[in-house]
Amino acid sequence: MSSNFPLIDVSTQPIELCKLLKIANMVSGGGEAKIVISEGYVLLNNEVEFQKRKKVYHDDIIEFNGDIIQVNVVKRGKDELPMTTKKQAENTLKKQNAFKKTKNKQNKTDSQPQAVQAPDAPRSKRKPISF
Repeated sequence: MSSNFPLIDVSTQPIELCKLLKIANMVSGGGEAKIVISEGYVLLNNEVEFQKRKKVYHDDIIEFNGDIIQVNVVKRGKDELPMTTKKQAENTLKKQNAFKKTKNKQNKTDSQPQAVQAPDAPRSKRKPISF
């Protein structure tokens, strides 16, 4: 295909059409993207597309509102992740480890015998439902 169109680099394939419109800044948000697609204002490979979550692949051409873009899939290695992603991954691991520690503490306390409530005692103020 001709490469005279501006390329939009994405790291995963396929990508949904509504997400691609947001990434390319052709629309201001996801809701707007879904509306313009469902009303038939978006062309995918020179055909009107009505599916909001249509899978878009490498070298597909999208046209909307006079703008034409071409999808380009870029493979990224683990070392090329943005710093925010690395920090988020570290924070997630910290949270998971903290959760495991608290869960282990709860399991130890659960093994201790607890007082059992008498079956005749009312559980709540609500009346039982009968049909």
